[in-house]
Amino acid sequence: MQRKATVAAFAGLLALSACGETVGEQAIIGAAAGVGTALLIDGNIGAGALLGAGVNLLVCSQSGSC
Repeated sequence: MQRKATVAAFAGLLALSACGETVGEQAIIGAAAGVGTALLIDGNIGAGALLGAGVNLLVCSQSGSC
């Protein structure tokens, strides 16, 4: 389980590194990363999508690199 969680975390961070140019793209990319991570760790897909979208929007708005 530890390895699965590590792989999921890495995959999520890798996906979040691709910000997107618009707010919509950022939300979709983040949601996809959240869903993928939730699937890998057998988590809640809906919560993964919401959390992923929110985190990616936050990271993109705060980092200035997107």
